[in-house]
Amino acid sequence: MLAACAQIKAGDWLTILAGGLFTAWLVMVSWNGGAADRAIIRSGGKVFREVPLSPDQTISVPGPLGISTITIHDRQARISADPSPRQYCVRQGWLKQAGEIALCLPNEISVELAGRSKNYDSLNY
Repeated sequence: MLAACAQIKAGDWLTILAGGLFTAWLVMVSWNGGAADRAIIRSGGKVFREVPLSPDQTISVPGPLGISTITIHDRQARISADPSPRQYCVRQGWLKQAGEIALCLPNEISVELAGRSKNYDSLNY
């Protein structure tokens, strides 16, 4: 092992370092959802409201089980209260990037963050 490292020159180490940094940068850029500028709130499968993320606000959304509360703060959104039994959507926490979504299936409520460009999980033909 030591003999193999001795044969690697300084330019080789720079190439390895540059390749590693480029790969890390590419991963960060490729898997970043981008900046979100609005939240799309759905109730019963239909758009209930589309709101900007710039003003802090609390929105009450009616569903079959009762009222869900959506909180928007510091350009982030979350479902802060929901009458669903297991509270999975409340535990999901803050949504920060475009493309993130929180679903409350028993109450048929969802919050999706959207930005300027549409991101795709997969494309089908």
